[in-house]
Amino acid sequence: MKQLIVGIAIALSCFGFSQDCTYTFLGELSDFHDGTPIASATIFIKERDKYLVSGIDGKFKIENLCSGVLTLTITHVGCETKTVSFLIEGDTHEAIQLEHHIEELSEISVSGKTSKKETKTAQETVLKASTLKKYSALNIGDALKEVAGVSSINTGNSIVKPMINGMHSSRLLILNNNVRLQDQEWGIEHAPNIDINSADQISVIKGSGALAYGGDAIGGVIVVNPSRVILRDTLFGKTTLGGQTNGRGISISSSVNKNYANGWFINAQGSLKKNGDFEAPDYVLSNTGANSKGFSLRSGKKTFESGFEIFYSYLNNEIGILRAAHIGNISDLVDAINTQQPSVINDFSYAINPAKQDVTHHLAKATYYKRFKKFGKVNLQYDYQNNQRFEFDIRVGDDKDKPALDLNLETHTLSTDIILDSNSDYKLNFGLMGRYQNNFANPDTGVRRLIPDYDKYDFGVYTTAEYALNGSTTVDLGLRYDFNRIDAKKFYRTSRWEERGYDEDFGDIVIDDLGTQLLVNPVFNYHNFSASAGIKYQLNDYSYVIGNYSLSSRPPNPSELFSDGLHHSAARIELGDLRLNQEISNRISASYNYSNADLELMVEGFYNRISDFMYLEPFGIEQTIRRCFSCMELFTIRCRVIWY
Repeated sequence: MKQLIVGIAIALSCFGFSQDCTYTFLGELSDFHDGTPIASATIFIKERDKYLVSGIDGKFKIENLCSGVLTLTITHVGCETKTVSFLIEGDTHEAIQLEHHIEELSEISVSGKTSKKETKTAQETVLKASTLKKYSALNIGDALKEVAGVSSINTGNSIVKPMINGMHSSRLLILNNNVRLQDQEWGIEHAPNIDINSADQISVIKGSGALAYGGDAIGGVIVVNPSRVILRDTLFGKTTLGGQTNGRGISISSSVNKNYANGWFINAQGSLKKNGDFEAPDYVLSNTGANSKGFSLRSGKKTFESGFEIFYSYLNNEIGILRAAHIGNISDLVDAINTQQPSVINDFSYAINPAKQDVTHHLAKATYYKRFKKFGKVNLQYDYQNNQRFEFDIRVGDDKDKPALDLNLETHTLSTDIILDSNSDYKLNFGLMGRYQNNFANPDTGVRRLIPDYDKYDFGVYTTAEYALNGSTTVDLGLRYDFNRIDAKKFYRTSRWEERGYDEDFGDIVIDDLGTQLLVNPVFNYHNFSASAGIKYQLNDYSYVIGNYSLSSRPPNPSELFSDGLHHSAARIELGDLRLNQEISNRISASYNYSNADLELMVEGFYNRISDFMYLEPFGIEQTIRRCFSCMELFTIRCRVIWY
């Protein structure tokens, strides 16, 4: 009896704990982009510690599986290793996508470094981190002079404004981490508010060939990119110390980067620069020092299929203006021109006194992207910028510490684009952009406002296409439409209003007559069309030629329309013109490029014809109760041709 009971217990135990291990898992591997099968991939079965290989059709089979979790690690040449888990509760079929073109995401040089170009057929030059490091203590404008065809406008020693093929300011478009910089760039002494130490790579695109960024870049596009996200568990950083004898300057920049294999990352960077008065061989250039403080933080998660990023940057520049540059009456102006030395020479100092600039720029960005199999990639981005610009004149009494110019520019931008790249022969890109901008000119300065309050609305839509005709020839095309609306409120002196003939042409925009002054509400709408077409032909492994045509349209900026008074940091009176129209540029360019291990050669040429070109022209001297100033007025010429 005892033996019978034991036998029954054993039988029941086996019945209660046995599993049905007759399930089959059928897997099918395909490319994420175009759905083609991936053959000869290695599949590691974690629970069995065994390997198998996918067939020519990308399929594989695992038999005699029990209920539970099945973990597979899949590897293939040219693909990123992928680990997936499935819950097995019966016969299972799963389609698994791999990114088979992961090796094509960046162009890799022989040295192992990467450099990603922004365009295929435009004249583009890339400055890498090794080049930018040399300019850690200087400005982005100094570094860009490494590029052929790029020079600068230097207002003193600390204000360096880039110039591409003779074009600068509003005719250049600058992007910082895919955000178009909005920082009162219209003045020749308004340097870009970008800390060069936050950049890992800078691309200079001559002309408006990159329509995805904007259609008004008559001179060119400057793209500033941060360091790449590395999908590995890494922690690295660097600190750069610099100094210079002239100005007795010192600078420090430090950054730290933490990346994870699962795609999470966080990067932080900061820099400080301080210079005192610069010196000529025989004297001190008094009040030419500069202080700069910058900080940026970037974090998010990036994988091939999806990701997001949050970015913030802060930059403050306090820049002294040569004390002797601000003169009194006409006699002082004549003396300043004829003398061999500045009229004011003080002992060396780190102090920065009026006249000076104090500019603070905040930039915040949030972006998200998602890839869809057999389709492409969708991007969504919102960014916000706040630019606070103070210009201090030499003043006395209660106004001694009050800025003579106080402008606050706020910008909100929402953009999205769709990249269709599932076909390896061609790539299509569609994009939309909406932007709202508000400029506030503080009236408490006690000085007539140079730039008025205004609201600006921008809308843009574009499409670009890139097609590989064969293994050696690639063509691209692009079209873009932009709508711009400026809604301003501005006070004009009645005498100035009538002197310029505005009473006849713009009498309907007067909303209040105060006797000696008129309050007007000018509203301007601009419709701008841009286009680009180019071809790239690979001659051999070392050389290629490109040709490009671009049409661009740039509407007048608020400074060109509304300037009416003293521009303090430029020490001149500027007058805009409400009658200005868009500039239209037609640019044709061609390049030959050769590169091997020992030699790099680039030969470029271009022809740029610009209609209704806007420029400032001096027309006289005006004596005010404060000082004597030169007067500049906006004019247009029917055609300007630039070629090289």
